[in-house]
Amino acid sequence: MGKIIAIANQKGGVGKTTTCVNLAASMSATKRKVLLIDLDPQGNATMGSGVDKYSVEYSAYDLLVDEKSVKEVVVTETSGKYHLIAANQDVTAAEIKLMAFFARELRLKNALAEVKDYYDYIFIDCPPSLNLLTINAMAAADSIIVPMQCEYYALEGLTALMDTTSKLSAAVNPELKIEGILRTMYDPRNRLASDVSEQLKQHFGDKVYRTVIPRNVRLAEAPSFGAPAMYYDKSSNGAKAYLALAGEIIRRQELADEQSEQTKEQA
Repeated sequence: MGKIIAIANQKGGVGKTTTCVNLAASMSATKRKVLLIDLDPQGNATMGSGVDKYSVEYSAYDLLVDEKSVKEVVVTETSGKYHLIAANQDVTAAEIKLMAFFARELRLKNALAEVKDYYDYIFIDCPPSLNLLTINAMAAADSIIVPMQCEYYALEGLTALMDTTSKLSAAVNPELKIEGILRTMYDPRNRLASDVSEQLKQHFGDKVYRTVIPRNVRLAEAPSFGAPAMYYDKSSNGAKAYLALAGEIIRRQELADEQSEQTKEQA
């Protein structure tokens, strides 16, 4: 069964979309079947995947509101070699339309039920706010990856997200947990970044990924070329970092699976 991971942080500008696109591409490069769902009306993950958000036939709106199936709305040809459910301004209207539906927070979860076994990983790029789209992502997800910069205000945002996750877990998804905390735009020369990084490791332990995403020009340039960093400049530090992150996530999952099997055998 595939794993559904929401990439979320209520603070904007922390690298959510960059992480979504580059992690999806890196996972795909390891021969995993990957689906990326863009739930942000800005459609940046869509454009960063080499797909024109203005000309797509279907978007996440059609999945959530018109109840079209994933197979009907998915884009199979992307620059990152993963499948994509696109987003554009129509998705803004989806949030308003969803208000009229019964069990509106479960629309995405129900839509993904038919394909969860097909994909190894499904990544959801969430809007930078707690709205009905984000709640749908949290209700559908098994876990959350939190990208964050190592700065003071980011710590406050992380605290808010933890509180939100706890409330959503109680209300709509008891299985929801934090998959990991990812340090992004990291500059080791910055004393504050080092201090905040240490605080994160003290408070969250092994929830903090060992892999750190550096501040990298190629990561910033790649979206304007409609491609993940590994297909724009595979030798860049940014591209290498996301490949390392993919490897770390896979190893963690394998270890968790092994421990689960051992627990079952002992039982």
